[in-house]
Amino acid sequence: MKQQTYVAQQFGETASSYLSSSVHAQGADLAALHAIAQSMQGPRVLDLGCGAGHASFAVASAAQSVVAYDLSAQMLEVVAGASGERGLHNISTRQGDAGRLPFANASFDLVLTRFSAHHWPDVQGALHEVRRVLRAGGRFVAIDITAPQAALCDTTLQAVELLRDGSHVRDYRLCEWEAKLKNAGFAHHVSSQWKLTMRFDEWVARMRTPALRVQAIRSLFDTAPDEARAYFNLQDDYSFDIDAAMFEAVCTGQEIS
Repeated sequence: MKQQTYVAQQFGETASSYLSSSVHAQGADLAALHAIAQSMQGPRVLDLGCGAGHASFAVASAAQSVVAYDLSAQMLEVVAGASGERGLHNISTRQGDAGRLPFANASFDLVLTRFSAHHWPDVQGALHEVRRVLRAGGRFVAIDITAPQAALCDTTLQAVELLRDGSHVRDYRLCEWEAKLKNAGFAHHVSSQWKLTMRFDEWVARMRTPALRVQAIRSLFDTAPDEARAYFNLQDDYSFDIDAAMFEAVCTGQEIS
């Protein structure tokens, strides 16, 4: 099964749980997205890998229009229903792959992605596509889980993520994100970093992780080195903390192929 098909299937089966997930529905980053959109005075917005639509909902009242874009048709149905209930009638939906955007050059003023890029098979290619569909001087905001700099903790995180969700590709380090943004022709900065607490039982239930894999995650944590257990603030119930970051970028200069 191709990665894109796997992602669409995985999240299609769990779409409704992401609408109510506190990790996705809450956060100061949503207020920050709204403030960015508001400062741009009615931007045309693309929410790339929109999931259940929380980033779209956050910016809609400050935007001229929002396209919620995702691989999963079921996720887009959730977005359409929830935006209607909220009276956000400037949100439309479009199904597709982050690496092949079906939009003309310079179609958007602002592109967002929130907790999605770690599922993309080719982040660099997707960033080149983002730059293409942004107008000159347009803005890109990426929010995602980030990997620790230490290889030991990085490996632990990727293993846990993949056991929980087979569609996971990679949580990138800050330096990896920065290199990819630069290569795609963006001037950028890290505007904020924070910790997210993953409540273990909710975390695996949201993805409907099979019992055998849940046990494997617990076993991995049980045998993890002290350095990794401390870094992730591992709790007795297997809840743990992970890093997240927001990158703000502007189209500038030339792409580096």
